[in-house]
Amino acid sequence: MERIINRNTGNTVIIPMDHGVSVGPIKGIKSVKAIAEAVASGGADAAVVHKGAATFGHRGYGRDLGLIIHLSASTALGPDPNNKVLVASVEEALKIGADGVSIHVNVGAEDEGHMLSTLGEVSRNCQEWGMPLLAMMYPRGKKIKYEFAEEHIAHAARVGAELGADIVKTNYTGDHYSFARVVESCPVPVVIAGGPKVNSELDLLRMIEGAICAGARGVAIGRNVFQAEDPELIVRRICGVVHKGLKAEEATMMTFEQQ
Repeated sequence: MERIINRNTGNTVIIPMDHGVSVGPIKGIKSVKAIAEAVASGGADAAVVHKGAATFGHRGYGRDLGLIIHLSASTALGPDPNNKVLVASVEEALKIGADGVSIHVNVGAEDEGHMLSTLGEVSRNCQEWGMPLLAMMYPRGKKIKYEFAEEHIAHAARVGAELGADIVKTNYTGDHYSFARVVESCPVPVVIAGGPKVNSELDLLRMIEGAICAGARGVAIGRNVFQAEDPELIVRRICGVVHKGLKAEEATMMTFEQQ
């Protein structure tokens, strides 16, 4: 876990870069190696990639970056993008040299049962091998009217914890009061997703500040980092909020000279 969570702060900045499977080689991840170098230089603790990208994104130099292999997938071109299926194993991740694995579950989706079964299987294998497990738990489906509702997010996060996740990634509810109740009801560390591209960097940092204030242990943010004008700098500023306790406005003033 020390390869994923900062041992001094107990928090983490994770950059998911697994979007090449779900939506294709979009802006920011056309070169996995280049963006991995940028976020590592910015101070990110770990990155999430699929097993193939772990090889063609290999750096072998620069600041170290924890490696989390994503085990499940679907594509936007498929008949049901919400149905995530297993595409890699814990054993494969170990052979690659991963520090952790992740899996995506859409709680409330039509294939929820299959995804929960997969989560249970992966959790069992992780326990056997001592591999940290990040569960990406989202409320999505016909019964979900609003996927940022506190009760749905709390339920999804609790499912991940109860089925063996070491870290749960989920949506931010929108304010720190309601998200504090989500964190309180989840017995493992919670990190927030970045979601769709935000309107401004300050909006992103304010969201992160609110989550940390609520007790979140960090972030797992993809597009709002790798599609930023300067990914390295935005990661540095996110780390300012997550690891140094800066206010959002203070973090926006950080420069490359400020470590």
